[in-house]
Amino acid sequence: MTVKIEYIQLSTEGNADVIDITSEVEEKLKTAGLGEGLANISVIGSTGAVTTCEFEPGLVEDIGEIFDKLIPSGHYNHDEAWGDGNGHSHLRSSMIGPSLTVPFDGNGLILGV
Repeated sequence: MTVKIEYIQLSTEGNADVIDITSEVEEKLKTAGLGEGLANISVIGSTGAVTTCEFEPGLVEDIGEIFDKLIPSGHYNHDEAWGDGNGHSHLRSSMIGPSLTVPFDGNGLILGV
């Protein structure tokens, strides 16, 4: 079994900013020279998350709106401990999760149709 580790550096604007990383991940897979397997994609940090979804403007807007309804910005107990005002960001990322495993083959990530 071959294991390779690659990194993609990104910056977000925060508050449910959605970034499509599909092409970056597929490029890393191409240059890694692997035929098929599983790609484990994870985010470093406690306020980011990774998931699969159709990257289109309406859905991106829906994601922000649902987070504003379920976990609005405001005061959370975490803010008392650190004073950074990002308790909502930690809760949002906890709901989605920090990692995702996606199968791939010579054509790229197998994401469905």
